[in-house]
Amino acid sequence: MQDIIISENLQQELTNAINQVSPDRLFVLVDDTTERLCLPLISGFNSIMGKDADGKALPRGSAHVISIKSTDAAKTIGTLEQVWQSLGENGATRHSLLINLGGGMVTDLGGFAASTFKRGIAFINIPTTLLAMVDASVGGKTGVNFRGLKNEIGVFHDANSVIISTAFLQTLDAQNIRSGYAEMLKHGLISSDDDTAELLGFDIYNVDYSLLSTLVAKSIAVKERIVTEDPHERGLRKALNLGHTVGHAFESLALSTGRPVLHGYAVAWGLVCELYLSATRCGFPAQRLHQIEHFVAETYGRFPLDCKQYDQVYELMTHDKKNIAGNINLTLLSEPGKVLINQTASKDDLFEMLDYYREN
Repeated sequence: MQDIIISENLQQELTNAINQVSPDRLFVLVDDTTERLCLPLISGFNSIMGKDADGKALPRGSAHVISIKSTDAAKTIGTLEQVWQSLGENGATRHSLLINLGGGMVTDLGGFAASTFKRGIAFINIPTTLLAMVDASVGGKTGVNFRGLKNEIGVFHDANSVIISTAFLQTLDAQNIRSGYAEMLKHGLISSDDDTAELLGFDIYNVDYSLLSTLVAKSIAVKERIVTEDPHERGLRKALNLGHTVGHAFESLALSTGRPVLHGYAVAWGLVCELYLSATRCGFPAQRLHQIEHFVAETYGRFPLDCKQYDQVYELMTHDKKNIAGNINLTLLSEPGKVLINQTASKDDLFEMLDYYREN
């Protein structure tokens, strides 16, 4: 299992994590945005500059920075090849270390690059977005998009360390805070009604970063507990897919039409859809559904969906990796904290769900 560190001293914790690997060469993967906003927060650290705590030069020298384009549109095999090429041209060996400094796209793609280069090199994730902190960087999932489908190619491979520093949260705009918060809401829903209520009561418009840090730690603990029990998604880990079967379809549809949306926004819209199915089929409380529906509409707006696109949404759902024997596989709830995995729905059920989403 990966070592998940809720950081209090980023410089010391990163130095310790690097020293545990003792790499011959050090690389840092960033995107256009994190190179500008986040790399300066660590670029002066002795461990990044190739020095020990006393400032003495280390044999590995300073870190080599690999910069890729930002946004999920860059999460492709072409970008992956670019990272492999940069590693190879700059002397990476099986004993090198890659630090992924960025959001979920960087940690997913960087983790996959590290997992496959020379059959696997060590890597550390330093998530810089709220979404990556509570979702992408924890749990060992890596991958890239392929043929218009989210995370179609990838492997399970744990980072050596994941360092969560909420100092990066203040580099985020409101949209990216809200995107990550959708995954936190999902964690609350699969955890308990009290956790759900706490998250619904948070003032997302006037962020209290101290309180947000506390909620982030709780959210990570929910995911870590589930991943520890089921690292390869054989059973319980499917709870984390709540909102994602429909959400990924919305995300892929938006990408295919040239209007990409943030992952967390798609998950928030997917939560409303899948909680509707939970209410009609599994007894999920209607009052809580309406509260979440209101919160999502106020915070994330609405996904622009036309009934003529239902077949396309359905087709995208048929490609979901969770599906079994051709059946669309859903995670539903009977109430917050009561998870029902491996639920299926007919095409008519799903179209009724989409009708509800469009009309409410």
